[in-house]
Amino acid sequence: MASKLDQLKTMTTIVADTGDMESIRAFKPTDCTTNPTLILKAAQMDAYQHLVDEAILWGVSRRRATSEVCDRLAVNFGAELAQIVPGRVSTEVDADLSFDVQGMVDKGRAFIADYESRGVGRERVLIKLASTWEGVRAAQILQKDGIDCNMTLIFGLAQAAACGDAGAFLISPFVGRILDWHVKNEGKTFTAQTDPGVLSVHAIYGYYKAHGVSTVVMGASFRNTGEIEALAGCDRLTISPQLLGELANDNGVLERRLDPGRIDKDVPARMTLDEKTFRYLLNEDAMASEKLAEGIRLFSKDLRSLRDMVSKKLESSEVRSI
Repeated sequence: MASKLDQLKTMTTIVADTGDMESIRAFKPTDCTTNPTLILKAAQMDAYQHLVDEAILWGVSRRRATSEVCDRLAVNFGAELAQIVPGRVSTEVDADLSFDVQGMVDKGRAFIADYESRGVGRERVLIKLASTWEGVRAAQILQKDGIDCNMTLIFGLAQAAACGDAGAFLISPFVGRILDWHVKNEGKTFTAQTDPGVLSVHAIYGYYKAHGVSTVVMGASFRNTGEIEALAGCDRLTISPQLLGELANDNGVLERRLDPGRIDKDVPARMTLDEKTFRYLLNEDAMASEKLAEGIRLFSKDLRSLRDMVSKKLESSEVRSI
């Protein structure tokens, strides 16, 4: 019997949720995603110091700001990952730009220009944006430029519907973080079948398929393999190396759970969301509004830590070069 990972690959595109290239080589996913948290972790590993050193030397020689060196470092990792996976790599726009439409657009275009200068075409890259109202508007602009977007920090149907209307290439519903909120606030335990994060992705998937929305659904932020198995058949799933390893070592039967040909009949009507409606629906969903705000804060915190690390390396390099 094939492993559950191999079975999953026959029905879902597997995406590695890591900046660790050795893990990606081991599990052979189609795509890979990164974010400031993953870049920060990988940048502290000995195996990737050459990517850090290149960005630092580039910054010193051109007298670039810390934020620009961090951008260079993110693309260093992405360009290297693009040599390993056959599909796409995702690079995340700074979380502190999550409410700045033009800032996100400018950053996304700059990332693509850097990738293209290294021979990595835009068809190999996804620009990750927080799914705020401003993020959705930025995605709409970038998509018209031919720059595909990965809308991250999705916690509810209103966000997903707005991203679909904007023509975003892909959304990333955060399964595990939805579960975390319900466990904390309800004091309950859940099975894979009753997991609120899993049910949220089922609802979004059904909504998209029923209404002909072409945006890709990629479940993310998993706490256990049960959540992953309950979403077998989803368009894509981005999975950490630890959970990829557990699936690779499990030879049980994996049943397909999501199928575009089997959609529930009670799918909500197609939404029409202007800014007022979007903000109201997000505000009405305590879990979604709280987890979106928390997610932006956490990514901003790790981005600051990454910038602090880079700033210290820049100062040290400047001292040595005097």
